[in-house]
Amino acid sequence: MSQLKPILLVEDNPKDLELTLTALEKTNLANEVVTARDGAEALDWLFCEGPHKERDTGDPAVVLLDLKLPKIDGLQVLERIKKDEDLRHVPVVMLTASREESDLIKSYSLGVNSFVVKPVAFKEFFKAIQDLGMFWAILNEPYPHRQRPSETPMKVTEA
Repeated sequence: MSQLKPILLVEDNPKDLELTLTALEKTNLANEVVTARDGAEALDWLFCEGPHKERDTGDPAVVLLDLKLPKIDGLQVLERIKKDEDLRHVPVVMLTASREESDLIKSYSLGVNSFVVKPVAFKEFFKAIQDLGMFWAILNEPYPHRQRPSETPMKVTEA
């Protein structure tokens, strides 16, 4: 019996969110995709706090994290994840439009697993998201820590 972990997608741009969800869906992943619109929502979900204190515990397969977010930015979310004993093994992919070298350096210094600049062209963006979903949700062998069993087809929920 396979245990599927959700994908946590943290994105505030409605168009990028919709496109990312569509690309992940077209990949036919069975993983649930949980969305958060800002860094505070993402941290509440990850740490089972606030409106998510009753959610099933378990780590996501991967966090797809935008850099520029309202309330708490992506670098602060990344830092909190990587400093936490229970969450530091969760893969985090910074998915951003930023091409600033300082953002790249800061992300890697905080422990990001991958830094992906969002392609501007639709087809390239779509392909990049599909590749990310396939790698992190299917091909990557996760750290054996706080598993969350799931047998449901991919569904989208808001954090």
